[in-house]
Amino acid sequence: MYDAILAESVTITGHGGDAIEAYAARPMRPGPAGGVVVIHHMPGYDPPTKEIARNFAVHGYNAVVPNLYFREAPGASPDDAAATARAAGGVPDDRLVGDVAGAVAYLKGLTSSNGKAGTIGYCSGGRQSFLAAVSLPLDAAVDCYGAFVVGTPPEGMPLKVGPIVDKTPQLSCPLLGLFGADDQHPSPEQVAELEKALQEAGKTYEFHSYEGAGHAFFSVNRPAYRPEAAMDGWQKIFDFFGTYLA
Repeated sequence: MYDAILAESVTITGHGGDAIEAYAARPMRPGPAGGVVVIHHMPGYDPPTKEIARNFAVHGYNAVVPNLYFREAPGASPDDAAATARAAGGVPDDRLVGDVAGAVAYLKGLTSSNGKAGTIGYCSGGRQSFLAAVSLPLDAAVDCYGAFVVGTPPEGMPLKVGPIVDKTPQLSCPLLGLFGADDQHPSPEQVAELEKALQEAGKTYEFHSYEGAGHAFFSVNRPAYRPEAAMDGWQKIFDFFGTYLA
């Protein structure tokens, strides 16, 4: 089988018809292939997130990362764009949903698409992956330690977001959750509250918590990285998407 990927910057149509920057990666073979919207973490549209998209392409998926901070800081470095977005209170929920909807439309418009699409997000993107899955018709969603699905940001944190656990009955697809047992945002208690809501709503879900891991344990370029948890988490992600997107 021909083993190559194409990765490039593209423009997609986001919320309100806005043209926004995105990064796309896909296998260089005819398909059919499932699509993954990679929702970047709070530090922004950065090289590690683009590497995640390329990893999905290597594993046979079409992937796209919308630059959620493009409107605030077009052309800025990831650090500067993230600072600007934080100062504005983060990405509004309705805009996030519109941008993910545009990313899904981009993926489904590829000639190699199998018609299925899901989301994955990390940190703030984990919450946003859940938000997308309760707002849009998706085939699968992955929440990697998404803060404030349950609970509110502590005083002094600039994010202007609120809990969305009440939207659990609207979840449109199976959900995979990967969490660190030492994390505080979300805490184990908040993860348990979300799990209870999923059970009460009769939703299909799979949760895993890793001892000795805190927030951002997937981040290979940060001290929080926990190789064993991350490797096991990646295997669970590929098993999950293999069931619902492949």
